[in-house]
Amino acid sequence: MSDLKANPLAVALKYDRPRAPRLVASGRGAVGEAIIAKAKEAGVPIQQNPALAEALATIELDSEIPEALYKAVAQVLAFIMRTAGHLK
Repeated sequence: MSDLKANPLAVALKYDRPRAPRLVASGRGAVGEAIIAKAKEAGVPIQQNPALAEALATIELDSEIPEALYKAVAQVLAFIMRTAGHLK
C-alpha cells in the first residue's frame, strides 16, 4: 500500500460551457504535487476525492469527461463554486 501523501494523485479540469469539463492535467507524485501547488497559487479550492481522481486519471488529456462521471464531477464543481462564493 502506498502513502497517498508521498505519492499524491491530482487531476485538473477545465469547464467551458456548454461543453462537458475536460481533463487538462493529471499526474502522480511530483507532478501531482505541482498540480496541487498551481491550484493553490491560483486560489482554486481543492477537494480530495481519491476514487474520482483515479477514474479521471484514466482519461486522455484534453478529453471531455465521460458521461458516467458527470454527476460526481458536478458535485465537485458545485463544491468549488460554493467555496468561491458563487453558490449559496
